[in-house]
Amino acid sequence: MLWPSVYLDQTQMSEICVHHRIACKPRQWSAVSNRLSSEGAVKIGELGGSLYGLWRSQIGLPRDTITAITVWPDTDAAVRMSDLLHDDDPDVDTVQLDLMSCTFRPEYTDPLRLQGNYAFEWFETPFEKFGEFLDLFEAAWPVFESSYDSLVIGLWRIEGNNEGPIQTLLMTWRPNLAMWERSKNPTNVAEAIVREKLSQLYDLCDWTTIYTNTLLPANDASKEVQWS
Repeated sequence: MLWPSVYLDQTQMSEICVHHRIACKPRQWSAVSNRLSSEGAVKIGELGGSLYGLWRSQIGLPRDTITAITVWPDTDAAVRMSDLLHDDDPDVDTVQLDLMSCTFRPEYTDPLRLQGNYAFEWFETPFEKFGEFLDLFEAAWPVFESSYDSLVIGLWRIEGNNEGPIQTLLMTWRPNLAMWERSKNPTNVAEAIVREKLSQLYDLCDWTTIYTNTLLPANDASKEVQWS
C-alpha cells in the first residue's frame, strides 16, 4: 500500500521525539485529552515543540491512560520542555517520558489524522543483534504494507541507554482489529515469507510487548464510533 497523500511532500522528520504515557485520574481521560490537544499543544508550540499524536487506550493499557508523542527541534528542548504538555493539569496523576530518535520512519512531522487501530509494540534487542534487527525490519515491512491495508508509522529508538539491550518502539496502523487478525494468517507465498521474516525479527529480541490505542482527535471518524 502506498503512503497516504496526507504524509507526502511534508517536512522531513529530523527532530527528537518524546513518548508520554499519562495516567489520568478515574474517568478523566476525555477531559485531559481535550486540554492536551488544545491548551497543551499551544503551550509547547510556542516553545518550538509540536503534538505529533494523542491516543487513548484500546486494548492492553488501563482505561484512563493517554499516550502522546511530541516532537522537538533538539534533545535539549525535549528534555527541558516536554513536561509542559501536561504540567499542572489537575487530573493527571503520573507521567512516564521516553526520549526517542527516529530510524526508518516517521519521515514527516505533521500530526497524525487517520483513525483506526494503532499498535504500539516495544522491543528490547541485544546490542550485538540490533543491526540484524534493523535489516530484517527494513526487508519485511514493505511487503507487509503491500499485502495488507496497513502502515508502519514509525520505528523509534529509545535514548539514554548506552549499555545493555536497545529498546525500540514500533507503531503500526490498521483500519480495525479485523485487519490485525487478517495480518496474522498468511494466505499466499509472499505473505508467508513476510511472516517468516517477522518471526526471525521477534526471535532476535530479549523481550517484547504490544498494546493498541485509538487516535484523539481524528478528523475522519464519526464521534459516534465506539473504538474501545
